[in-house]
Amino acid sequence: MRVLFIGGTGVISSACAELAVEKGFELYLLNRGKTKRPVPKKAHILLGDIRDRSSAEAALEGRTFDVVVNWVAFTPEHIKRDLELFGGRTGQYIFISSASAYQTPPEKLPVTEYTPLSNTYWEYSRNKIACEKRLFQAYRKGHFPITIVRPSHTYDCTMLPMHNKYTLVDRMRKGKKVVVHGDGTSLWVLTHHRDFAKGFVGLLSNNKAIGEAFHITSDELLSWNQIYEIIAHAAGAEARIVHIPSEFIAAFDSEWGASLLGDKSHSMIFDNSKIKRFVPDFTATIPFFTGAQEIISWYNADPSRQVVDKRESEIIDKIITRYEMALPQRKNAL
Repeated sequence: MRVLFIGGTGVISSACAELAVEKGFELYLLNRGKTKRPVPKKAHILLGDIRDRSSAEAALEGRTFDVVVNWVAFTPEHIKRDLELFGGRTGQYIFISSASAYQTPPEKLPVTEYTPLSNTYWEYSRNKIACEKRLFQAYRKGHFPITIVRPSHTYDCTMLPMHNKYTLVDRMRKGKKVVVHGDGTSLWVLTHHRDFAKGFVGLLSNNKAIGEAFHITSDELLSWNQIYEIIAHAAGAEARIVHIPSEFIAAFDSEWGASLLGDKSHSMIFDNSKIKRFVPDFTATIPFFTGAQEIISWYNADPSRQVVDKRESEIIDKIITRYEMALPQRKNAL
């Protein structure tokens, strides 16, 4: 089977590329050749820029594929281009959407593939929803063979799962306070990219998956308090947590706030029965405790990776100071 990954060297897609080659797929990667991650030895590189129509057409000239996966489509304009490029050229087109496209906050849990798509807080998610809508229109009208995949919070050894990245680990190691949104008890799911790959590769050239949407996540549920404590333990530090409402954080950092209000501040529990039905051997086996050890080991291996954002740390200090100053007033008002 000839499979094309557009991108293919990111956090999630790199593990999928490795497993696809291992499973015997003839894998092609269309990208600009500027990745820092290793490319599978048996993969074929097609140098081209998917954002440049003439560049992409030159790289793809005369080629057809059993499966095309676009890891880097984010807007309806990107989808319009792909419909033009790959119509009649592939037996399956897989769009990488996002679990943040689901109704936020969800009216009921667990979230299934039939949970409504709606996110008024985050433009990124609204764009993904618009992409899905355009693709389903093409599938119903012209039989463009689509499969939708909605990853949730998927990570590898290079990726800390919180907004402040290594800056937060540095604060923990220096004994400084760190911010956790809300009361820290909302439930979250973190999926190791190698676990995600097991479910994803099972969808490649899977005719039963045409016209279907899937999320692929771990079944491990963790509170945000637990996530921060696991990271602190792996770093040999203590998590001195200060709980602060997401709305208060958003007033100081709009980007951080959008990612909380539009995604992370709400409990998310996923029902993975659909992906397990279509890919019976899919099982997520890597707990975040193990993943956290991998992450901290990666940072420890090279001091140049331990980037501390002074501005981010100053914002954290400011948020904590302002919130703690406001607490007596809040208590008196009550």
